[in-house]
Amino acid sequence: MTARTSLTIVLAAGEGTRMRTSIPKVLHPIAGESMLAHVLASAPHGDGADVAVVIGPDHDAVEREAKRLRPNADIFVQHERLGTAHAVLAARPAIARGADDLLVAFGDTPLITADTFARMRAPLAAGAAIAVLGFRAADPTGYGRLLMDGSKLVAIREQADASEAERAITLCNAGVMALAGRHALAILDKISNANKKGEYYLVDAVAIARELGLDAVVIETSEDEVRGINTKAQLAQAEAAMQTRLRQAAMEAGVTLIAPETVFLAADTTFGRDVTIEPFVVIGPGVSIGDGAIVHSFSHIVQSRLGSKTLLGPFARLRPGTSMGDGAKIGNFVEAKAAVLEPGVKVNHLSYIGDAHVGANANIGAGTITCNYDGFNKYKTVIGEGAFIGTNTSLVAPINIGARAYIGSGSVITRDVPDDALALERSPQTTREGAAARFRSAKQRQKK
Repeated sequence: MTARTSLTIVLAAGEGTRMRTSIPKVLHPIAGESMLAHVLASAPHGDGADVAVVIGPDHDAVEREAKRLRPNADIFVQHERLGTAHAVLAARPAIARGADDLLVAFGDTPLITADTFARMRAPLAAGAAIAVLGFRAADPTGYGRLLMDGSKLVAIREQADASEAERAITLCNAGVMALAGRHALAILDKISNANKKGEYYLVDAVAIARELGLDAVVIETSEDEVRGINTKAQLAQAEAAMQTRLRQAAMEAGVTLIAPETVFLAADTTFGRDVTIEPFVVIGPGVSIGDGAIVHSFSHIVQSRLGSKTLLGPFARLRPGTSMGDGAKIGNFVEAKAAVLEPGVKVNHLSYIGDAHVGANANIGAGTITCNYDGFNKYKTVIGEGAFIGTNTSLVAPINIGARAYIGSGSVITRDVPDDALALERSPQTTREGAAARFRSAKQRQKK
């Protein structure tokens, strides 16, 4: 049996009423993933790394999100909100099973990293009982201060209880804490609610550890990393910080972002080598971009794959389920949805390709529409390899256009077209000499 090396308890019970929303706070997205998803992604993974998530009553959506990300996570409900230590002890059965160390994190601090969790665990392996995450605040007002004696943490002093000298301290408590597994329950069980609010505060664990002759230490990180989110304004600030982090990582990996501050990425965006992203591009979740691809300005991509040496945009939109094969091109003012474009396909401008499969090297003319919806159901269009679709064509699905077929401009195609066939659907042109002049004259007489 694999030993439990760590247990991460994520406190996700907050209601987020200050966000003026019915959505549980920790489910609000940042870079395309929920706040809770970011924290769970950073928590230790692998053999022996367990997770427990403490939620509020009737927060089934939070439980589903936790299980989606960490299927083996234990879920516990904090029925009464009686403080942070009370929330941690809602997961008592998981703590009691034993682990080398216990990490306590918050579901509304999505910028915390796996590296920080690893740094917090290191002092416990060296003998400390508690490691507290701290940061140097630009404005420490309102934060608990970390009182140090050399390298040892003596206490956490809340703002209301701090002396003038203590309030001048800028080293502040981020709330995140790691406890040695062998001492965790003994410390947590000694936390009392003998305070003005009658609540059980996790910060009291430091003083209790000291009373037991155990050491507590501080691990420092940046203020940005431990941003708590309680308002939509703070959500926007966290999004900005996450985007800066993602852009920097992309550029360090070799992606060219011409105007980085105008490009928005998702947490799971993947890039190949020598990718170029022009200004004002939005990339949502589930996007991979292959080697040498160029995404031109004002394009929007979600749940799509761009192969190597593809060209996209400007002003293009890829909706979920779209795949561009190597060397394919989607140009300006083109929308694609649930469409597979094989290598070399060209859809240069002003077209909608939905619920379609387009064969290699096919050419889709301007103004082409795959008519995939009859008001009740979606239907598929299949376009064969090397086919040529003329401009201003409507392909009424379900329909198959054969390999190397040629569709004349302005056609509405409602029946399958065989390989190498030419299809044209167009009413005969009628020209009436002088009719325009007669029409204008009649209208002018009516107006008088």
